[in-house]
Amino acid sequence: MGESKRRKEQLGEKYGQSEPILPWVPITKEQSQQFVKWTGRGTWGAIIVVIAFWITLRFIGPSLGWWTLAD
Repeated sequence: MGESKRRKEQLGEKYGQSEPILPWVPITKEQSQQFVKWTGRGTWGAIIVVIAFWITLRFIGPSLGWWTLAD
């Protein structure tokens, strides 16, 4: 008998289901990977927004005469 069949018999109904990170935490490994993926995307989005804001504040606004920079 192969390892897969042995594991299937041992786990019963839990076979093929995602296992939790820790027994007392109701978050699966898959959910934790998705969380890391989305927070990474959100972080890069925030970095891009901050850079765009800085470029607007430092270069675009003064060049269009919206405000002047105090030197």
